[in-house]
Amino acid sequence: MDLIPRSNIVHKLEKRSLLIAINCIAALSIFFFGYDQGMMGGVNGAQNYYDKTMHFGHPDPETGAPVIDDTLLQGGIVSIYYVGTLVGCLVGGWFGDKYGRIKTIALGAAWAVFGATLQTSAMNHTWMIFARLINGWGTGILNAIVPVWATETAEHKSRGQFVAIEFTLNIFGVVVAYWLEYACGFYKGGNGSFVWRFPIAFQIIPLLFLFAIVWIFPESPRWLVKVGREEEGRYVLGRLRGETGDDMGKAEAEFQDIRNIAELERKTATSTSYWSMFTGIGSGKLHTGRRVQLVIWLQIMQEWIGIAGVTIYAPTIFRTAGISNSDVQWISGLNTITYMLSTLICVFTLDRIGRRWTLYWGSVVQGIAMALAGGLTTAGQSHPLGSPQAKAYSSGAVAMIFLFTATFGATWLTVPWLYPAEIFPLEVRAKGNAWGVVGWSVGNGWLTLLCPVMFKAIKENTYYVFAAANAITIPMVWALYPESNQRTLEEMNLVFAADSIWNWEAERNFKILKEQNPELVQAAQRGHSVLDPETGLPVRSSTARNMSLDVSAMQARHHDDVIDEKQTFKHG
Repeated sequence: MDLIPRSNIVHKLEKRSLLIAINCIAALSIFFFGYDQGMMGGVNGAQNYYDKTMHFGHPDPETGAPVIDDTLLQGGIVSIYYVGTLVGCLVGGWFGDKYGRIKTIALGAAWAVFGATLQTSAMNHTWMIFARLINGWGTGILNAIVPVWATETAEHKSRGQFVAIEFTLNIFGVVVAYWLEYACGFYKGGNGSFVWRFPIAFQIIPLLFLFAIVWIFPESPRWLVKVGREEEGRYVLGRLRGETGDDMGKAEAEFQDIRNIAELERKTATSTSYWSMFTGIGSGKLHTGRRVQLVIWLQIMQEWIGIAGVTIYAPTIFRTAGISNSDVQWISGLNTITYMLSTLICVFTLDRIGRRWTLYWGSVVQGIAMALAGGLTTAGQSHPLGSPQAKAYSSGAVAMIFLFTATFGATWLTVPWLYPAEIFPLEVRAKGNAWGVVGWSVGNGWLTLLCPVMFKAIKENTYYVFAAANAITIPMVWALYPESNQRTLEEMNLVFAADSIWNWEAERNFKILKEQNPELVQAAQRGHSVLDPETGLPVRSSTARNMSLDVSAMQARHHDDVIDEKQTFKHG
């Protein structure tokens, strides 16, 4: 394949080894994302940062714990980052659909390096606000495109597993951030600017490596087909799936599905702008407007079930539970370790029980844990500080926070990032995933701005707000979110072709459409051969004729065909 540079690893690796290499690079980007989120928890607790540089708090003269004088400024510095991710993801989605996934990853890494450099050198809160805005822009670009690149290269049978592994690295980034800041706290008694500047600067290392190495990785075969570079797309797909033995024909069948769907999408949708996607205008039976609303609200609810508060304001949460200031940082760090280990559960369960059941059991356990955390904290504060009863209740509250984060890591961490990358049409997949990042940015920015205000105003009752949000997600997922597990990316257009918003209608419509469009999803028909029975060679079918996502139109066409056959028989 002369069109792809010889330095590209697609020529040296194939099948699982190539997939693992791609996912390692995707995981590096997601490691940075996790590190960048976890980092602010420790930075907010550095005395030189909140007292001497940003001037939104002062240390308690007795305990040394941070006393926040301006909660709005503290929350604003954290949350402005998500305004940046919101803008960045929209830029990344547009750039990714136009110029490809690889170039977009490189752009996001370079921009994030610029933002991290500005954060490291910040001398006041105005400087820091603008630096975090710029850094967020780079993160938004990466978050919009990396999950898309990963899902477009993975097989539908193991897509969830590969993305779940990437998010183990995401939480590893949170772990590294907490413990690095904990170690820096011992430098010169924890009073200098090094305590918070070095952890911010540390993120530049993986970003530079990502920018340097991503150029030797293959472009998404689906994007290559979409822009007319079919020969390259077919070659990359062949290297990903294999071309010999039992694998013969798999790449060809998937390639034909991609071609068919790409043509069908061009016929069905008349506009692919962000506004058209948001409103659904011009999308026809693709119903992109409904898909946009689903991913936005899934990401918003991911934050409001409590994880944004736990990740960024963990020290505050543990102080609310009665933990001493000297113990808060290492307990927060220990919580991140259990959080990371819990993500391995998702690696082994996500493709077995599906996306919906993963969210169900997560919401139930998380809701119970948050409600109990609130109750135990209240009970502990009704006893004298340091008494055996207060310590017992505080320990119980901390255990519930640990249970919450572990359950989140096994369930809600991965699905809201995987789902947007799975359900959108190829024509707008990067833009569609960007809408998911918009939801994440809104949810995170909204919550991180309000978190310090809520903890100050209603204290431990904040846990009940999170518990209620978990309860809301159960009927929401049951009624509105179709399953994407074990379905190809191409099949998802059939799933969302129903005019009804309800999940059960979508599933009924999907079964009918799959029967009516057998050539459209041949790669997903497990057990059906995609080889010619006489020659043993892959079947290279032309684009399926008369394809449609309209059940009634297909049924009417079938009725007309039956009448024509009867008339032909009669006249014959």
